[in-house]
Amino acid sequence: MNEQKPKSKLPQLQNPKKLKILIFWLVGGLLIFYLYYGQQLGKTAPERLGYSEVIDYARSGRIFNLAISGEEGTGQFKADDGQNKEFTVVLPLLLPPDFLSALEEDHVPVSFKEKSWLSEILPVLIGPLLFVGLLWFLFYRQMRGAGRGAMSFGKSRAKLHKGTDKITFNDVAGVEESKEELEEIIAFLKDPKKFQRLGGRIPKGIILIGPPGTGKTLLAKAVAGEADVPFFSLSGSDFVEMFVGVGASRVRDMFAQGLKNAPCIIFLDEIDAVGRHRGAGLGGGHDEREQTLNQLLVEMDGFESREGVILIAATNRPDVLDPALLRPGRFDRQIIIDMPDIKGREAILKVHVKKIVLARSVVISRIARGTPGFSGADLANMVNEAALLAAKHNKKSVGMFELEEARDKVRWGRERKSRVMDEEDRKVTAYHEAGHALVISMIPGSEPLHKVTIIPRGIAYLGATMQLPEKDRYLEFRKKLLGVIAGLFGGRIAEEVTFGDITAGSKNDIKVATGIARRMVCEWGMSDKLGPMTYGEHQEHIFLGREINRSVDYSEAVATEIDRETRRIIDDCYRRAEGIIAEHRDILVAIAAALLSYEVLNDLEVKEIIETGGLVKKLPRKKKRKAKEKKTEPPEEKKEEEPVLQPGFFPPQPAENPAAL
Repeated sequence: MNEQKPKSKLPQLQNPKKLKILIFWLVGGLLIFYLYYGQQLGKTAPERLGYSEVIDYARSGRIFNLAISGEEGTGQFKADDGQNKEFTVVLPLLLPPDFLSALEEDHVPVSFKEKSWLSEILPVLIGPLLFVGLLWFLFYRQMRGAGRGAMSFGKSRAKLHKGTDKITFNDVAGVEESKEELEEIIAFLKDPKKFQRLGGRIPKGIILIGPPGTGKTLLAKAVAGEADVPFFSLSGSDFVEMFVGVGASRVRDMFAQGLKNAPCIIFLDEIDAVGRHRGAGLGGGHDEREQTLNQLLVEMDGFESREGVILIAATNRPDVLDPALLRPGRFDRQIIIDMPDIKGREAILKVHVKKIVLARSVVISRIARGTPGFSGADLANMVNEAALLAAKHNKKSVGMFELEEARDKVRWGRERKSRVMDEEDRKVTAYHEAGHALVISMIPGSEPLHKVTIIPRGIAYLGATMQLPEKDRYLEFRKKLLGVIAGLFGGRIAEEVTFGDITAGSKNDIKVATGIARRMVCEWGMSDKLGPMTYGEHQEHIFLGREINRSVDYSEAVATEIDRETRRIIDDCYRRAEGIIAEHRDILVAIAAALLSYEVLNDLEVKEIIETGGLVKKLPRKKKRKAKEKKTEPPEEKKEEEPVLQPGFFPPQPAENPAAL
């Protein structure tokens, strides 16, 4: 410990910049102090005499000499105690003749000396100079501390990653096709003459396109790590500032830095911040961004690939990029990085679980099958949450139970067991979720049920009915979609049948069901009456899945027919769900009663209730917890092999984009 303290302080004392600043202010302060007070150093303060006293002392022969400078006189005199002392006297601007004549009669030597201009100006200026100097020093420190000197607005903010935290393709999984396309770039950076000898030209730029969290930035770093070259990274928003011309200047400086460190890779994250369509805005608000984009296009035109600098960009909004950026000769190659499928998720999980202590009972393929729609970032977060959960419960390893709980937390939010719900709300929630579970279980072709719970999760969920897709789906049949709509109405119908009234808890169910029905009619041609036609053009974010706007290109009569067909689909599905609940009312009551007792039911337990009319094997959660505490054997680790919750979850996603599933 004693040896570490001087090591941490030594670099600060030997910092040349800090040392220069310290010496500058020290020397300047000493110089000012000397000029102002130097003459008084080592001397006692002179005694101040009045004008008449000087004349009296002169007549008595006690004044030895007098030096007059402006309105001040200094000299020596004999004090009352008999000692010789210094004195000062303030004289009038115009000395009377009798004063000088009296001094001459008393044989007092009088001398005149001109007062220095520096001694007059310096006392006046020393205060303002110190104040201005302090302000300049604070401003300089503030700008330097922020990494943006007052004269460095036009400098690139690209961060250089060189030889630290090296990432390779072994750290990236689930994007095998993208890796293959990028291997050519790596080969060029390692041996550019191999391509140039045959007249080949490597792409000047590569743009990675995909949803958030799919590993675009990680893949770009892996390319640099595989090629073992410097890696510059910056965001598109780093080019845009409040000062005109700063963005274009930073673009020039960025390419200049790249040429100095060639061969290297320059990575532009979120390029859509600076590469949007030109002329998209009204007025002058977009002039600076367009000027930056123009400079980027110019630099890429003059950027010869033989220089060994590869430009890689990433975006999840390719629809807003300017076409000039995507033409051959600039960003020649576009690589799509989509959400991973089941094999990709399994490969990604195998990469992340290497960093944690994993129980032998964990089956990665089961976890991968139960996480459809998860991106690489979601999977990494899930593994981390599982490790934190295991550590919280003092487990020696991370098991299936922790991974499934973490998966539910990432998707639905954390269980809010502390949230207080009165008995009436719990009962309504139990029957609502029981209605969903019953209708879903009774409709052929529905996604398998995973778990039903009445424990609040996240912000809005008072309960949840989760389904487990058996595989990744890219297409959905009409029958399947109609079954999904019927399942969404199961909760509302259960409330109405049981309590004779309905609650606002079905708000999201109605919204999702209406969205599916309208898209079946307007987009997917699933209406027998209106036929296979598209009604209404709409624009949406390609990877974010959010609708921007919708235009109406049909008549009022067609709009009326669309509403009728949507209503028909909703009514048919509603009546279907009503029939199922009316026929199996006893099962609805049994499922709701089990939920009120145990709070969570897995798919096997719901199936047992449907087949036998009740659940007799499962203990309530509180009793189960007490039984675990009393039981000392076997060890807790062995219970992970058969956890209470079965793997997988989530309802299918046709409500958001069924045609793409």
